[in-house]
Amino acid sequence: MTDEGAALIDTVAWVRVEDGRILCARSRGKDVFYIPGGKREDGESDLQTLIREVEEELSVAIVESSAASLGVYEAQAHGEADGVLVRMSCYAADYRGTLSAAAEIEETAWFGYADRPAVAPVDQLLFDDLKSRGELS
Repeated sequence: MTDEGAALIDTVAWVRVEDGRILCARSRGKDVFYIPGGKREDGESDLQTLIREVEEELSVAIVESSAASLGVYEAQAHGEADGVLVRMSCYAADYRGTLSAAAEIEETAWFGYADRPAVAPVDQLLFDDLKSRGELS
């Protein structure tokens, strides 16, 4: 829960785990990796945001019928003033196409748990949960 008036960045993220590693992306000019996804636009649902952001950033199409919620995480937003929080609604989903960095994405990488320090604080919470469930090596 956030305090009334606290700054909150509302995001939706695509959690893609293959062979014990999770897909991460780094935007141009950023010093950390993030789980792919982004900020919700006015009036968008989680699924609409997920589909739009993943297509923009990674050039693939989310298979809507396969999308499943994995939970919501909240933490201090990386690179923002103290008290600015990011809320990340996470979804697993299948995709069609070939993964390719696009738009502001400079690079992608498949991370294991040992790479946890290279991701933003809110993503570290997801890494912890995936590790505890045996999904992240």
